[in-house]
Amino acid sequence: MSLSRRHYTRTMSGLALVTVVGLLAACSGSSGDDTASTPGASDTGSSGSSLPKTLAFSPIGLQVPAMKGLSEGVTGYGKSQGWEVIVQDPSLDPTKQVQQVTEVLDSGRAGAAWIIAIAPKSMSDVLKKAQSSGIPVLINGVPADYGFDGPQPGISFDTIDYAAGGTAVGEQLGKCINEKMGGTANVLYGESAAGTAGKEESDKAFKDALAKTAPKAKIVQSWTISDRAASQTDVGNILQGQPDANAVAAANDEGALGAIGAFKAAGKDLPCIVEFGGNDEVLALVKDGTIFASVALQFGDDMTQSFDTLVTMQEDPTAVGPMLTVPQKVITAGS
Repeated sequence: MSLSRRHYTRTMSGLALVTVVGLLAACSGSSGDDTASTPGASDTGSSGSSLPKTLAFSPIGLQVPAMKGLSEGVTGYGKSQGWEVIVQDPSLDPTKQVQQVTEVLDSGRAGAAWIIAIAPKSMSDVLKKAQSSGIPVLINGVPADYGFDGPQPGISFDTIDYAAGGTAVGEQLGKCINEKMGGTANVLYGESAAGTAGKEESDKAFKDALAKTAPKAKIVQSWTISDRAASQTDVGNILQGQPDANAVAAANDEGALGAIGAFKAAGKDLPCIVEFGGNDEVLALVKDGTIFASVALQFGDDMTQSFDTLVTMQEDPTAVGPMLTVPQKVITAGS
């Protein structure tokens, strides 16, 4: 799996997209490979748009639990707004994703498209096709990921502010170290793999914020996060050479959960751990005090802003689409 695909799979599967389903449970319809039918979906868009109120939703693959949950959330929210949602399943295959999206655009059924691209470069021609067809699209990432030099007519780009996330992780870890450890700590840092989107921005922001908030804290070693089990093994090995390590920051949920497992297995206390992600298991550990803070991505809020943006874009698909950012929230035991 390419770095891009691995990043999207890890990021989306590790985060709290179950929130989407809970948020929309009252209005959620069925989803999956089948088209979710909605009464009145053949009606045209509001206020003069001749496009159908039908959204083609292409996640990276429905075998990823977070993508399955998000598809159900999108379907339910779309139904509540009088839209039909066509859920596609490219199964982590970028070629299949291009084919599926191209087919639905050519069919004339789609009045808008929401794509979570598996391999962004593969979608460049698809985006140009949508532009020429006057069909608004929302897609993950930034214009440069798709060969554009800036915002585009008919396309909205949705991204994660990794610098802001890294800053919040550094600040919260520093706060914990100051409150619980007198400002001094030996920190282990779980970082994303080289080439992962946002890695450089996140790493720099984290280190700068930690140094500013708790200047006596020291990052004694880092490890590269792949998954939870590997992180537990890696941190367990690190603890043999760094037995005085007593604080952890992790770039995602899997890294944080693996580190907790490693400290427990080694019989060591972990007074301060902060992470970026915020899945349900992590948030439960924040609530019980095991994790000091999670910088949680609010995908439920992002889902509604994304859908609402596409509805607005239908009014004038030639207008430059807005740049969106996934909302973030610092969650602590007291929040």
